[in-house]
Amino acid sequence: QVQLAESGGGLVQPGGSLRLSCAASGLIFRLYTMGWYRQVPGKPRELVARIASAGMTNYADSVKGRFTISRDNAKNTVYLQMNSLKPEDTAVYYCYAASTPNYWGPGTQVTVSS
Repeated sequence: QVQLAESGGGLVQPGGSLRLSCAASGLIFRLYTMGWYRQVPGKPRELVARIASAGMTNYADSVKGRFTISRDNAKNTVYLQMNSLKPEDTAVYYCYAASTPNYWGPGTQVTVSS
């Protein structure tokens, strides 16, 4: 059974930083594209960043230059380093493993507010 567990969310002031982690189990982690989506109430889920098994990365235009996705295959963990956070980054952030259908974590709340 595949399980994804996010951690690291919380409340941060504008301009601050957070690092999200997603620990995966029940799959051959190194073979999967991993990534992060985010969602605010009333809006569709938005792709934030993804990292392929070979390490190639993609980012939403809104986070380029501020967020960095990385993975540690030895720890079955994917990370999202978020810097220069803005109030519009406030959302629930979901980790996923690309499959048909995708595997999802339960989400972690990120709130950017003064």
